[in-house]
This record gives sequence, C-alpha cells and structure tokens, in this order.
Amino acid sequence: MTVSRSFERVAELYDATRGGEERGVRTAQDIAPWLVPGLVLEVAVGTGVIAAALRDQGYDVIGVDLSAGMLAHAARRLGPGRVARADARALPLATSTVDGVVFVHALHVIGDVAGALAEAARVLRPGGRLVALHSPWQREPNDIQDALAPLVALKQARAPDTPPAVDAAAAAAGLRLVTRTTTTPARFTVSPAAEADNIERRIWSFLWDLDEATWRDVIEPAVARLRALPDQDRPRPDVSHCQVSVFTR
Repeated sequence: MTVSRSFERVAELYDATRGGEERGVRTAQDIAPWLVPGLVLEVAVGTGVIAAALRDQGYDVIGVDLSAGMLAHAARRLGPGRVARADARALPLATSTVDGVVFVHALHVIGDVAGALAEAARVLRPGGRLVALHSPWQREPNDIQDALAPLVALKQARAPDTPPAVDAAAAAAGLRLVTRTTTTPARFTVSPAAEADNIERRIWSFLWDLDEATWRDVIEPAVARLRALPDQDRPRPDVSHCQVSVFTR
C-alpha cells in the first residue's frame, strides 16, 4: 500500500482524529515565530489546517501533497491555485523561490528524509527558513499509554526522522541548524474504547504497512489491554509534544 493510497483511506477522518482546525491554529503558533516574511511552502499540506492558520497570521502559503483526497480539503481551505499534487522529492517549483518550507509530522511518512530536505533546500531562498516538526514524541503517562507502551516502542523503531537523522540530512543539503525546541504541549482527551477503535481502523500511519505477525503479536495484545481497562468510555487527558527543528540556507 503506497502512502498516498493510505491517506485516501483516512482523508475524511483525518481532521476529526487529529485535532482539526484547533490543532492547525496551535501548530501554526509553534511554527510562525521561526519563519521569515514571504512565501511559505508546506510540504505534505494534508487537509490544509496548518497552512490556513499560517495564512491567517499573514503568510502567503502554498502547499503540496501526494493524496488527492487530502488536497481536496486543502483546496477548499486555501483557495484555487494554492495547492498542487506533488512528491516531496520533486517539488514543482523553481530553485530559490520560497522564503519558508514547513514539514509538519511529514518526514516520517515521506520516509526519504534526505531526499525531502535536499529538495526543500533547493527551492528555499538563501536566508530562508525550514521548519520541521518531527519525532520523537513525548507523552505524559496514563493508563492508556501504559497499555500501548509496546506500540510506542514500535513507532520509535520505525521513525526515520529522529534529530540525528534530520540533522545529517539537513547538513548534506547545505542547511544550517538555527535552533531546536519542542512544540507547545497539545492537550486532548481520549477514551480507551475510542483509542482501540482508532488502532483497529489503522488511523495512524505507522500501522498501515505492518506485517501480519507484528499485528498479531504486538498490536492485538495492546488492543486487548485497552479493551480491558475500566471506564471504557471515560476520556483521559492526553498531553504530548514533539521536536521543532529550524534550519536556514
């Protein structure tokens, strides 16, 4: 299953399962202080919630994505001519034409971190900024997280966008690290039943291409632990944050 086809499966559920426009506003607030004025490209723009929030803060924002289903939502938010279907490693832009490039939880899905950052560096003007939100995630503990501990380890083992990997790819692309910080903690609520349902529907990208043995030996026992927790429909606080890496060319 390709990444674009996988996102077609979740396009209609994506905002509802990832915080929607509220998430877009919060994430844009984490990104905007590190950008310089001018044209901003969001790579893997998705449904456009973050790009729209950056636009509302005064940035001229365009976006690309591989998924037609996700882009349909982004086009409605950003307007005609603001988004295009394209691969992160072959951007439909001339060299040195944008002032900012943004990746929000995209590098781990793209997979080819070096290729994506090299292409971003190509289209970035000298003095422009690249802002990436990426692994590792840090989450406050609760009984849901305890039940899902093996899944966290599985996700981290499959993550290609760790800080050392991002730094190496950026350096190879001629980018210099400006700063690394973390996002503002995101605060949600989730119940055991809802989280188990999301896992069984393979909402999260790290579940999309798991082999049957890993699903049976790791995922199914974790879901069973979730289903065994008390108060199945009682929401628990879910607080998390991730890395913010800022580079310049």
